[in-house]
Amino acid sequence: MLAILVETCYNKVENLYNREVSLKQNIYDNQTFFDGYKKLRENKYSANSIIEKPCVFSLLPDLTNKSILDMGCGYGENCIEFIRLGASFVQGIDISSKMLDVAMSENSDEKITYSNICMEDIKNLQTKFDVIVSSLAVHYIKDFKKLLHDVYDLLNENGILVFSQEHPLTTAPLNGYKWVKDDNGNKVHYCLSEYAVKGERTVSWIVDDVVKYHRTFSDIINAMIDCDFYIDKLVEK
Repeated sequence: MLAILVETCYNKVENLYNREVSLKQNIYDNQTFFDGYKKLRENKYSANSIIEKPCVFSLLPDLTNKSILDMGCGYGENCIEFIRLGASFVQGIDISSKMLDVAMSENSDEKITYSNICMEDIKNLQTKFDVIVSSLAVHYIKDFKKLLHDVYDLLNENGILVFSQEHPLTTAPLNGYKWVKDDNGNKVHYCLSEYAVKGERTVSWIVDDVVKYHRTFSDIINAMIDCDFYIDKLVEK
């Protein structure tokens, strides 16, 4: 897992639930996938709970009176925590209506707006934010640099972006995780021969044909530099 904190150079809203969404990959509304994912997240010892979430929250600034956009908010667990930490308003967006159904029923608050919007369409939002957060979602986005441009435009002056994603070493193999084994079937080393081959990966995770995108470290870092972000901190777990 890779988590990055970057920053730019420079009212209370009632709950909405807009189900209009462009036709992007929406694996989380696949019932089989949704049920499998829900089972994973219900495990209090999951990697999300004990590694990723504490890491992301450790990178956040003081949220007192801050407006926040959560891209790929899922169940809204982070959104409600942002409010507990003092945020004045949180906009949670997700491509999955099933995820948002859970968010609305379990993590609703008068200071939170949930909208059925995919990350590729955030340029249509009419609000600017002090902090934008994304938890393990940007590796589903094909055009990472465009997303960063859209994020930059939505941030207030001196705004902060904090995001986590699958580690590039994890996304590197063309056909999912790949180990080189000896004659006895013992794992010898992880295969990284395809690390420099950038682009789409189709993997099996809970269900088949889940599409993710592999970017090297230099792709990620240079994209942020090209979009005028300052990189404050990077954490690997």
